[in-house]
Amino acid sequence: MHTSGSLYGFLVIGGMLAVTPGPNMVYVMSRSIAQGRTAGLISLGGVMIGYLFYMFGAAFGITTLFMSVPYAGSALAVVGAAYLLYLAWQAVRPGGRSPFEVQALPSERPLRLLALGATTSVLNPKLAMLFISLLPQFIDYRNGSVLGQSLFLGSLLIAAFASANGLVAICSSSIAKFLHGRPTLLLAQRWAMGLILGGLGVQMVIDASRMAGMA
Repeated sequence: MHTSGSLYGFLVIGGMLAVTPGPNMVYVMSRSIAQGRTAGLISLGGVMIGYLFYMFGAAFGITTLFMSVPYAGSALAVVGAAYLLYLAWQAVRPGGRSPFEVQALPSERPLRLLALGATTSVLNPKLAMLFISLLPQFIDYRNGSVLGQSLFLGSLLIAAFASANGLVAICSSSIAKFLHGRPTLLLAQRWAMGLILGGLGVQMVIDASRMAGMA
């Protein structure tokens, strides 16, 4: 079982990680700004699917096996980087339309938002490294079920990330009304989000090269 001290330490670290901006937070924030609070929360639901995937993977040892396969982690990082760079190009290409810009959505759009959120999350290899590196540090292997402790700690971590990103989705949606009808600001937003997403994509490429070097 967890001591109060170790649990407090885990919550502090988890909280700090949750409020640190990353690809998933940027995605949720952008969708909320562009298409409203509901779209942001649906996207957050998709992002949480990725967190659950890696939590169960870490708890059952699947993530450990995956990360031990040569070049598997770097390959996932390259795919994630390509996806972010694609979104960046869609935002800044001449005559293009930002994927985060306010627009009318077809009836099937919520499912696509959910799928895109899950894709963004699953293709973020840092999540795998987060769960596999953080959880074992706070597990008492001498007392209690290792699997149970892993799932408990993982659930707390997911709750922290869901809370932080949920606040982002709710607060960011009000900016959409301000941007609507202001083409100059929308253009600036497109370029800002394109640069942010492009920077994240480049960072993922760097991470992939480092992971390949360690494989």
